Formats: sequence, C-alpha cells, structure tokens
Amino acid sequence: MLTEDGKHLYVSYDEYHNLIEKLAIKIFQSGWAFDTILCLARGGMRPGDILSRIFDKPLAIMSTSSYRSDAGTVQGILDIARFITTPKGDIAGKVLLVDDLADSGQTLKAVMNQLKTDYKPITELRSAVIWTKGLSTFTPDYSVEFLPSNPWIHQPFEGYDGLRPEQLIEKWSV
Repeated sequence: MLTEDGKHLYVSYDEYHNLIEKLAIKIFQSGWAFDTILCLARGGMRPGDILSRIFDKPLAIMSTSSYRSDAGTVQGILDIARFITTPKGDIAGKVLLVDDLADSGQTLKAVMNQLKTDYKPITELRSAVIWTKGLSTFTPDYSVEFLPSNPWIHQPFEGYDGLRPEQLIEKWSV
C-alpha cells in the first residue's frame, strides 16, 4: 500500500510473494533460458530462492552490503564480496542476477560490472528485481513495479532489523 504522500510503500507478505510470482512470469514470457540464478544477499535472497524453486535452477549467492546504519535505512559504502557461493563449482553460462530492488542503481551497476570483468565463464548476464525506483541509474532487464515517486519500501520482514534475541525472549516468555 502506497501512502498518500507517495513517500512510503508498505508491502505485506502476500503482496511480496505475489510480486515475485509476477516477476517469474515476466522472465518466463521473455523466452530467455538461463543456467543459474545469482542472488544478492540480503535483499535478493528471498526472491532468488523462490525463483530458483520455480525455474528449478541452482541458486548462487553473492553478498553485498550498503544499508547498515539505523536498522538498515541509511545507505553507506558499498561492499561486494570477492567470492560467490554456488553449488556447481564456478558460476558460468547464462546467469540471472536477482535483487529485491533497483534503488539508486549503484549496487546492481557495480555488481554487473564486476561480474562482466572478473567472471569470464559467464556468457550472458541479465538482471531481475521486484521494484525499480525512478531515481535508479540502472535499468534491470526484468522488473515488476516502477516507482516514480521513489518511496521507502517497507518490506514485511523489516521488523527483524531492529529485533534482538533479548526481545524475543521477552516476547515468548510465559
């Protein structure tokens, strides 16, 4: 649900999963056959996992991080892992790069460049996200929703960003 001022988008678990299914349909209808899904941790892990199951393709993981301050609401310096975790040796062939959104576009642009430069066995690389914001400098190959007002997206699992084990103990103590 987009707030009236267009500054916040609140997404339920059902909406989130429906959007991932719509992303799968877009990818499938494009006719592009890929070998591996590479998700960007953390935001791309949930969509990557679901797409991996739907397409029955191996899931590789590359860790990136830039939103660490203030419970994940402030973007800082982008860190990209040097290694990719994959169940089938090195990542190669046609690869679908998956993240949750193209926000500024900085992460996706940097990762695409790194993959093209450092991973020569990748023969073709495309990208898929749930949301693309209007201010993004990167245009993914596949996206479900374009958000011209650039709202902050409140994903259903964000509550865990500020939750600590002591709070869970308090919540679940009898």
